[in-house]
Amino acid sequence: MTDTSGLPTERYARLKALMDRLRTDCPWDREQTFATIAPYTIEEAYEVKDAIDRRDMAELKDELGDLLFQVLFHARLASEIDAFDLDDVADALVDKMVRRHPHVFGGADKPDWDGIKAVERAGKPQNRTLDGVAFALPALMRAQKLQKRAAKVGFDWPDTDGAFEKIVEEAAELQDAAPSAQHEEAGDLLFAVVNLVRKMGLDAESALRDANAKFTRRFEGVEDRAGGSLAGLSLDVMEAHWQAVKAVKAGED
Repeated sequence: MTDTSGLPTERYARLKALMDRLRTDCPWDREQTFATIAPYTIEEAYEVKDAIDRRDMAELKDELGDLLFQVLFHARLASEIDAFDLDDVADALVDKMVRRHPHVFGGADKPDWDGIKAVERAGKPQNRTLDGVAFALPALMRAQKLQKRAAKVGFDWPDTDGAFEKIVEEAAELQDAAPSAQHEEAGDLLFAVVNLVRKMGLDAESALRDANAKFTRRFEGVEDRAGGSLAGLSLDVMEAHWQAVKAVKAGED
């Protein structure tokens, strides 16, 4: 067995043996396909991110193992249809990283990320500007990637003024939209907001995730001030609690 994974041979062999045993002896594992385990792969990636955000190294080690298991599973499924195996995945990864780091491995002065990726895309069928932006990405993240890709060919506002104006336009269209058109107009407004955030050099997915966390902290603070439950409180009372919590949390956030 050739170990191209970078893992110590004994551990690499144990991982492959583990996957072999599960696919042979476990009824649940035998039933799985690429499609059925794909949601778990995405979930595990988010759990890795969560552990990183919480700076929990013990949890991160565990979550990275879970994510590695997903890689093993996909590679095993592919090997069963003679598409590729884990060795091929490792070889392809090393080749790609070497190709994308000519300043490290090829003597170039600095990397040309866009040029390298453009050459890679050119070798694939249907080489269009937006090809390769995965449909399965979270919507905000995919919107930002689509916009960045379009901007590379000049399809972009010259500054943030146009992006701000587009938000105002889309908000007005949503406000005036018939019920049957509200879904589409809401999407246009969200897309426009992501575009402004991108133009400002920020990451929309990260910004909204942090806003979610801030809202959670403040809302739980409102519940604490109200004795654990908001049931029966008027909106004015809840707003008063919110403003009080916001004043305290402002320095913390």
